[in-house]
This record gives sequence, C-alpha cells and structure tokens, in this order.
Amino acid sequence: MDFHLLVDNLTNPALLFFFLGIVAVQIKSDLKIPASSSKFISFYLLLSIGFKGGQELAHSALNAEIWWSLGFGILLAIVIPFYTYFILRRKFNVWNSGAIAAAYGSVSAVTFVTAISFLEMENIPFGGHMVAAMALMEAPSIIVGVLLISVYNKERDTKINIASLVKHSLTNGSVLLILGSLLIGFLASDQQAEGIKPFTTDIFKGFLAVFLLDMGITSGEKLSDFIKKGWFAFLFAIIIPIINGLTVAWLSGSFIDGEGNRLLFAILAASASYIAVPAAMRLAAPKANPSLYLPMALAITFPFNITLGMPLYLWVIQYF
Repeated sequence: MDFHLLVDNLTNPALLFFFLGIVAVQIKSDLKIPASSSKFISFYLLLSIGFKGGQELAHSALNAEIWWSLGFGILLAIVIPFYTYFILRRKFNVWNSGAIAAAYGSVSAVTFVTAISFLEMENIPFGGHMVAAMALMEAPSIIVGVLLISVYNKERDTKINIASLVKHSLTNGSVLLILGSLLIGFLASDQQAEGIKPFTTDIFKGFLAVFLLDMGITSGEKLSDFIKKGWFAFLFAIIIPIINGLTVAWLSGSFIDGEGNRLLFAILAASASYIAVPAAMRLAAPKANPSLYLPMALAITFPFNITLGMPLYLWVIQYF
C-alpha cells in the first residue's frame, strides 16, 4: 500500500477529530455534541452531498455505465446480506443473523461522505450518479435480511409485512433527504447552485469534522460495551468488509471507469448501516439484539473503513 496515501488519510483533520472523540471517551471527558446539533449536521451532510451529486448528474450523460452502476449497487445490496447470513448462522440465532446481514448489505451514508472527502483530498474525480447508487442500496438489503428471517424462523410467531417494510425503507428520513436533494440538485441551474454554494460546499468539511467528532464519541462508548461480545463478532466486522471491499475494488474495473467511482463502490460494499437498518429492524426483527449489530457497524467497521479501508481499496484499484 502507498505509505504516503495512508499518512495523508490518517492525518486528515476530519479523521483526527474522530480519534479525538474516541480519546475523550477513554479518558472519561464530559465532551459531548448536543443531540439536536448532531442530528442537524447529519441532515446537512446528506443534503449537501445529495445536492452536489444532482449537479454532477445534470452535467453527465445518462449512458450505459450509469445504468450498469445503479444495477450493480442493487445487486451488491442483495448478494451481500444473502451470503453473510449463512456465515452468521454459525454463531448467532436467526434474528441476529438476519439483522447483522441486513446491516452489512446496506450502506453507511457517513462512510460514503467521508470517502468523498478523501477523494477530494486526493484530487480524484467521481460521478454524481454514485449518490443515487448509494441511496438505492438501502432498501434491498433490509428486505433480504427480513425475508431470510421469515424463511428460517421456526417459531413463526411474528408476522412480517414486507410491503410496510419497503415503504418504511424508502420513506426513511435519510434516504428521502438524499434522494430529494439529488433531484433538487439535478433540476437547479448552475446560477442557482452558485447562489447556495457557500452553504452546500464551502462549509462542508468543517461540518464533517464536527460530525466525525460526534461519531468518535459514540464509537468510543459502543466499543467499550462491544468488547464483551466475543471474538466472532469482532472478526466478522473486520474481515467481511475487507472481503467485500477488495472484491468490488477488483471486479468493478471490468465495467466501471474511473478510480473515484470504483473506490466509492468498494467503500459502499465494505460499509455497514447503523442508522437505516437499526430503525427498520426495530419494527421487523424485534428479537434481534441492537447492542450486537449496532456496535459492530459503528464501533468496528466504520473506524476501520475510514482509516485503513479507503487507502487499501484505492491501492488495489490503482495497482490491480
């Protein structure tokens, strides 16, 4: 792996704020980001990245590669939860296996946003349609996870309404916001976009730094609880993202142009949802343990991807 690339990533100020949050928890500091502020910042990041993606999409021709990319994203969101479910069943029950599989088949919008910041830092271009691909990958994995629970649940004591679940997935606040912002960015003229550029672009990295500080605090808290859960969950949360990320980084070269787009696909395949999936699983899989799948995604997989994962996947893309 390119040592310079790794150092650049690990010394990124936004990422260092993430580590500061973890340190704050370990030394038992009272440092906290108010919940209302954290929610606003997460909404801002989704709005900004969606709008900028729409602008990029407006300047792109809707060619075969874009349609291939969208289809590939949906395929990943179906295949990943399916194969990981059977690995998880070696250790966990049906409910936990389905919930974890759904989380790892779905995506982390914050990891995606951090990857975009990484690409901008390295001056690597990417397509606006990748925002749409990310949004489309949320729902399929949730549906696959719930279907697997339904098929292999021997108790049959819980009725699962798939139609209601699909609606819940598509109307989830984060999904709706990023798709809506993508459409607004697509419809806005260059002059109109320039008018709100100070909001959508200029302050983006500052807000990302504050949000990653908050994520560091949350990860530090979850990590302390997670250490007690055992080695299998920890190894799964590291090894499966590496397998998914490296496989997609290599395979995507066959039909996707551009290092930026390929890295974003790799990071989407390697990431795990800790927002949309937990919200859906509270409804669809109430017997699944959120203190298991939430720390796996947030306290283990997320830090790995934004520190070592991105340089690793990019190295594979550039040299293989």
